Amino acid sequence: MPVEGGSGGGGGGGSGGSSALAARHPKQKRKAHSLSIRRTNSTEERPPPGMLRGDMLEGQDSKLPLSLRNNLLDLFGQIEREFENLYIENIELRREIDSLNERLAGDGQAVEGGDPTKGALKTKASHSTSQLSQRLKTTYKASTSKRLYSLHGKIGGARTFSVATQLCGGDSWIVSSFKATAGSRALCQLLKEYVGHRDGIWDLSVTKTQPVVLGTASADHSALLWSIETGKCLLRYAGHAGSVNSIKFHPTEQMALTASGDQTAHIWRYMVQLPAPQPPPDVNASQCEDDQDSSDREEGEVDGEGPCEVPTVRVATATLKSHQGVVIAADWLVGGRQAVTASWDRAANLYEVETSELVHTLTGHDQELTHCCTHPTQRLVVTSSRDTTFRLWDFRDPSIHSVNVFQGHTDTVTSAVFTVGDNVVSGSDDRTVKVWDLKNMRSPIATIRTDSAVNRISVSANQRIIALPHDNRQVRLFDMSGVRLARLPRSNRMGHRRMVCCTAWNEENQSCNLFTCGFDRQAIGWNINIAALLQEK
Repeated sequence: MPVEGGSGGGGGGGSGGSSALAARHPKQKRKAHSLSIRRTNSTEERPPPGMLRGDMLEGQDSKLPLSLRNNLLDLFGQIEREFENLYIENIELRREIDSLNERLAGDGQAVEGGDPTKGALKTKASHSTSQLSQRLKTTYKASTSKRLYSLHGKIGGARTFSVATQLCGGDSWIVSSFKATAGSRALCQLLKEYVGHRDGIWDLSVTKTQPVVLGTASADHSALLWSIETGKCLLRYAGHAGSVNSIKFHPTEQMALTASGDQTAHIWRYMVQLPAPQPPPDVNASQCEDDQDSSDREEGEVDGEGPCEVPTVRVATATLKSHQGVVIAADWLVGGRQAVTASWDRAANLYEVETSELVHTLTGHDQELTHCCTHPTQRLVVTSSRDTTFRLWDFRDPSIHSVNVFQGHTDTVTSAVFTVGDNVVSGSDDRTVKVWDLKNMRSPIATIRTDSAVNRISVSANQRIIALPHDNRQVRLFDMSGVRLARLPRSNRMGHRRMVCCTAWNEENQSCNLFTCGFDRQAIGWNINIAALLQEK
C-alpha cells in the first residue's frame, strides 16, 4: 500500500520532512487505514431496520472494497454465533455438573477439593472412557460370523475403534509426543512394518523352532505368518469363523495354537520357506522421508496390498471346543503336550493336545477372562479376568491343583505373564502394571503408574525388561523395579496410529528383538539397544 505524503502547500523542505516522517513510521500509517470491525451482541445497539450494511460502511475509512468488507463481516458474525452457542452449551453443562455434585453430596459422596471439574467429573469421565473402550473391544472380539465381519468392513473397523483410542488417551498423547529425544530414537529404532491384515491385530508371537517367523492374530478372522527379515507374508490360516484373538507356537514342533471368537481354539501345522534375505534398510533415511502424513490418511488405511498369493491353511489339525463363549486366549503348557484356553464363559480349560480331550475346567473367576499364560519351565498357569483379579493355578503335583488369587488392581486385568524367575507381571485397565513375587502374594514388589490403559504386556527373558502397549498408541519400556527406560518413538510417519494391543520379545534376533501390533492393522519390528538402555538407567 503506498504511503501518503503530508498536507499540500509549504515548501520543498516541508514536503521532504513529511515524507521522511512517513518513512520512519510506516506501521502507524498502515494502522490508520486498517479494517475496524465492531463486535455486536444482543446488548449493543443494532442498526435501524431500514439501514443497509453498505450504508453503515460508507462512512468508515478503509481501502478495502465494500464487497470484501461485507464478506469479512459475515465471517465474523458466524464466528460470533458459534462462540455464543458454545457459551450457552457450557452454561448448561456446568448446571448438570452442579446437579450431579449435589446428588453425590446428598448420598454422602462429597467431592474432595470443592472443584467439581476435578472431582466427580474427572472420575466419571475416566470410568466412562474405560467402559467405552471395553465395549468396543468386546464388540470386535465377539465378532464370530462373516455377516458381522462384513458389517465391520462397511462401517470401518479401525475407524470405530479410534474413538476409544482418542478417549482413553485423552490429550496425554499430545504431551507425551514431545518427550521423544534423539537419544531414545537412537536406542529404539523401527526396522520393519508387517502390513497385510484387513482389520486390527490383537496378538502376535514368535516361533521357538527353526525357521523363526512372526505370527499375528487379527479381527479379520485370520492368522498370518511373516518373514521377520523381509516383512513378507509366508502363510495364512483361515480356519476360524470369528476374530482370531491370540496365537502361540509349540515349543518344539511346527504347530500353532489360535483362540477365536467362534468359541474354539485350533491347533494347526504349518510349513514355510523363508525368502532370500534383503539388505538392511537405512533407518535414518526412512525416518526423514517426506512422505504422506498419516494423520491425513483414511482411518485404518495402511500402505501396501494385502497378502494375495500366499499359501492358505483352512483345516485345523485339532479343534478344542467345550467353551460356551468367546475364547480370548490360549497357550501351551511346558513340553507342549497340554494346552490351556481362557474364555468369556468365566472358565479356563486344560486339554490333552494329542486327543483334544478336556482334562480340567478351571473355575472361580467372577467375570469374563481376558488372558492366560503358562510358565516357561514349570506346570503353572496364570489367568486374568475382568473381575480385577488374576489367579495362579499349580499343576506340578498331579494329585493337588492349588489356586492362588492375586488382588491389587481396581479395573480389568488385561494380562498377567510369568518371568524366568519367580515373578508375575500384571497389567490393567486401571493404568498400572504391578510386579509380584510368587512367594509373597499379599502385595506387589513394584508398581508402575501410567497415563493410559495397558494391554497385553511381555517381559524379555534375559534382561527382564517389561514392554507396555497402551490404548493411547504409546509403547513404554520399564525394568522390573519400575524404572522407566524408554518410550518407543512415534510420530506422524512412524509407529502405531491406533491402540497398541500386544508386545512380544525376540531376544534371539540381534536386530529385530521387539514386536508390537495394534488396531492400525500392522505389526512393527523394533531394534532395542538393551545394553545401552540399561547403561543409561
